[in-house]
Amino acid sequence: MNNAIAPVIAELDQTIIGKSAQNRLAVCCLLSHGHLLIEDLPGMGKTTLSHALATLFGLDYARIQFTSDLLPADMLGANIFDVQKQQFTFHPGPIFSQVVLADEINRASPKTQSALLEAMEEQQVSLDGQTHELPEPFFVIATQNPLHQAGTYPLPESQLDRFLMRITLGYPDWQAEKQMLQNDNDEPLKSMITAQQLSDWQGQIETIHVADAVLEYILRLVSFSRESGEYANPLSPRASRAILRASKAWAWMENRDYVIPEDVQHVFAAVAEHRLRSPGSDSDLSFQLSESLLAAVDPIAA
Repeated sequence: MNNAIAPVIAELDQTIIGKSAQNRLAVCCLLSHGHLLIEDLPGMGKTTLSHALATLFGLDYARIQFTSDLLPADMLGANIFDVQKQQFTFHPGPIFSQVVLADEINRASPKTQSALLEAMEEQQVSLDGQTHELPEPFFVIATQNPLHQAGTYPLPESQLDRFLMRITLGYPDWQAEKQMLQNDNDEPLKSMITAQQLSDWQGQIETIHVADAVLEYILRLVSFSRESGEYANPLSPRASRAILRASKAWAWMENRDYVIPEDVQHVFAAVAEHRLRSPGSDSDLSFQLSESLLAAVDPIAA
């Protein structure tokens, strides 16, 4: 593992115990300039993970609790008339933070959910004809409860596609939960890097070399999803770019300056599953669609 990021992941592993793979994917998503969707049952550590990421990377953090009565202005902000100045003044909402936790995002109405789209894609907010830039870096972490639970709305495909990765935490194993119960260390986490260091790392990741053979492997994966007829929602060009970005970040985390097919395979399920699934078909939290797609495409061209 890259010596620069190893201490951060080690500290994260001490906070979210027994979920090393998910922790590494979450860090990979942040390094990839992406947004993260954490889907699981209540009480699994989704909020704890998001707060830990913001703290360790030294980023401003805001939590927005999504409810059925949340309005877009509650999240984005509003222009309020200043009597003394006799003009409207913009009062930014909590979305103007470097890390925004959209907690239980699928409990808000579709209108409020869609207010996030411009922010996630363009890194800006438009209100009353004015555009307001969001901070850099800007990272949305959304938590989502399974759709069979009461009071949830399915996220539309257009919003799901904005999330670079989707992960699930799941129940901890016996030893991990025992360690969690024995751990009485309430010491708060401290920042380990700065926003400038994060930006420098992201710049290094952009220079990671990707050979034609790896690019063609990614293209074969997305083409199979479109041409096989087995997937209701084939992977879009945005998805293929997301796979590439995440693969480069994973290669950097593995202390390599080039991508290999195994990097693609490590990130593929997290990048592809939520795009392949139909939003209303939430029968479980598995990654069976992306796993079947990986199994169907040989990394080495025939």
